[in-house]
Amino acid sequence: MTGAGRARRNAPPREEVLAAAMDMIAERGLEKLTMAGLGREVGMSSGHLLYYFRSKDELLLRTLEWSEGRLGAERGRLLARPGSARERLSAYVDLYVPDGHRDPHWTLWLEVWNRSQNADEDARARQAAIEGAWHRDLVALIAEGISRGEFRRVDADRFATRLRALLDGFSIHVAIGLRGTDREQVLAHVREFIEEGLTVTP
Repeated sequence: MTGAGRARRNAPPREEVLAAAMDMIAERGLEKLTMAGLGREVGMSSGHLLYYFRSKDELLLRTLEWSEGRLGAERGRLLARPGSARERLSAYVDLYVPDGHRDPHWTLWLEVWNRSQNADEDARARQAAIEGAWHRDLVALIAEGISRGEFRRVDADRFATRLRALLDGFSIHVAIGLRGTDREQVLAHVREFIEEGLTVTP
């Protein structure tokens, strides 16, 4: 049997391919992620990868969905743990903001966002589903804090929309390494926004 035949017969599960793509982004940057390079990592031809993913755009979106699935599970654990709504909101923010310059998950997000200008409706809907999961969890957390008297009464959906816009803007600055905007500065700005917006006043 030829090498190509063996690769097709022993093709790794898709999750392994997506994990390898994420590892390549983390280690080498998105610009180094090619179908040929990924194929070498997982023992598949670029043609075989295209058979599964149709295009690099689809590969990137699938990889983002896989990464978001893992983050979503972690977010679920954080939000379900005991403690105040304020503590869990802090954990949500900590999970949301990139670790630093070239954070692989955010690097991937930025590329998918950029490519979404020409994406079809299915791809746009899948991106919206990812965004929606983060938003629903945040709205529920804020509403819980309000009901428990930890947060002042605000429109939870409106506040969540504004907070996520702030998080997205600052997170882009961190991910691209904008000077004067590091992770700790961003977290301080977000804490201040939350304090000003949600603290119960006598």
